Amino acid sequence: MTPDLAYAALGLVSGFLVGLAHFASLRRLTALYLEGRAPKKAVVLQLLRLALVALVLFGLVQLGALPLLAGALGLVLGREVVVRRARRES
Repeated sequence: MTPDLAYAALGLVSGFLVGLAHFASLRRLTALYLEGRAPKKAVVLQLLRLALVALVLFGLVQLGALPLLAGALGLVLGREVVVRRARRES
């Protein structure tokens, strides 16, 4: 496997895992905002979610355009998994 393909695979997997974590935590974040009991905790969680995605994408951009695009695709795929799971649960 060439380094470009290896980096693209790394981007896809890391984007997918970050997408799963990012969108799965959205349910908990929404509950915290709606409860109104822990607004500071909700803001911290929101900032952590966004920082994690930004950090991973920044790391992928250091590897090149192909890993970055693969990471973005992985992020979208992770979202799809979380959305489908949420639809099944409701």
